Amino acid sequence: MSEAQKAAIIGGGVIGGGWTARFLLNGWDVAVYDPDPDAERKIGEVLANARRSLPSLYDFALPDEGRLDLVTNINDAVGGARWIQESVPERLDVKRAVYRDIQAHAPADAVLASSTSGFKPSELGEGAARPEQILVVHPFNPVYLLPLVEVVPSPCTDGAIRDRAVELMRGVGMYPLLIRKEIDGHVNDRLQEALWREALWLVSDGIATTREIDDSIRFGCGLRWAQMGSFQTFWLAGGEGGMRHFMAQFGPALKWPWTKLMDVPELTDTLIDTIADQCDQQSGGMTPREMERVRDNNLVGMMRALKRTDWGAGASLNEHDRSLVPEGPAAPEPVEMFRRQVPQSWLDYNGHMNEAHYLEVFSQANDRIMALVGADQAYIDRGLSFFTVETHIRHLDELHAGEGIRVTTQVLQGSGKRLRVFHRLETDDGRLAATGEHLLIHVNLSLRKSCEPDEPVRSKLAAYEEAHRNLALPEGAGRSIG
Repeated sequence: MSEAQKAAIIGGGVIGGGWTARFLLNGWDVAVYDPDPDAERKIGEVLANARRSLPSLYDFALPDEGRLDLVTNINDAVGGARWIQESVPERLDVKRAVYRDIQAHAPADAVLASSTSGFKPSELGEGAARPEQILVVHPFNPVYLLPLVEVVPSPCTDGAIRDRAVELMRGVGMYPLLIRKEIDGHVNDRLQEALWREALWLVSDGIATTREIDDSIRFGCGLRWAQMGSFQTFWLAGGEGGMRHFMAQFGPALKWPWTKLMDVPELTDTLIDTIADQCDQQSGGMTPREMERVRDNNLVGMMRALKRTDWGAGASLNEHDRSLVPEGPAAPEPVEMFRRQVPQSWLDYNGHMNEAHYLEVFSQANDRIMALVGADQAYIDRGLSFFTVETHIRHLDELHAGEGIRVTTQVLQGSGKRLRVFHRLETDDGRLAATGEHLLIHVNLSLRKSCEPDEPVRSKLAAYEEAHRNLALPEGAGRSIG
């Protein structure tokens, strides 16, 4: 394994498995230590879900997947690791014992991060050989999709470790929120805990069922929270008067005896059975793995919508996308533009991928070749872009849910105002499923007329045309329906 890009995951449960997928799919080698005899199966299932969803968020291919090793001791896991993520059960004595073992074998300058949702890093570091190496990096499930991580240093955490943790998290597509002061439960879990307590009371008092409470969130405030959070939502609710008007109108209600936040219902067997039974009914008979796939499909759709507005989690994804744009000279072979798995939602009544999604895939490949040559959003904001004026797609084979697909692009013409590209849509096992030939014209958006591209877009296009000049004309190029 490469010491420069090795992550060690200690504990391979739901969170540890998610961390494994996040690092692996971003090109890191990963060593996992978990004594659970089912660890390999559980991690494999999490990885399968991650492989079908995470690449769908991006407009450029993620790095080649790293190497995964499941090891039998902590020494083999942490040796040479740059990042060590502890995700063992939430018991302080267990975590401290694990840190003693980790620090006996790990590099002193590695980031030693805990996934803990509640403990403060100063508590974790008590009795450690190097407490300055330890901090909390608390993710949210699914770790391979949700970008937020709460980075919580203790007062003695080394500043270089803290800064490297933030930098490396950005490098794997996360949004690191640096917490100013350590506190039990950090920030997000304290907010979730407040809502959870109220929800328990509402069930306990017979006011609402688990489904009704979840529906009140997912059909209402949850949709707003995905893009704005609490304060900006309430700021908007204040209208032209903003937050001052909102606080004047609703602030007094904070003193009304609504909340039971300072009290918790007794978790009797009856209440636990009620909640568990209602949640089981709410699942509609789906297994957790089936529900995870539905959740991931929905998250990808929502996060891609946020990408289009460069908002919230979408802005974080766009930042990571920009880091994935291939650098260096134009390659002398077709360039990979797209890689993902076919989601269930792309199937039609015949059980295979609908023709609209073939066009969607090729359209995304067009967007990526534009970004690759510098015709990105900043370029478009300056009033210049490419318009597609002609498209010819050949449907050659069926594609089914779960199949891995990729698109490679050959530039047939990149000079003057014209960009002519030929895309090949292939499965991971090499089947050619479709080809798409597209002619794009460079335009001035203000005048709505064609024009020559600006530098360096013009020179980059010319470089790709030259690099691909000696490639054979693809079979099917220039053909029409007939």
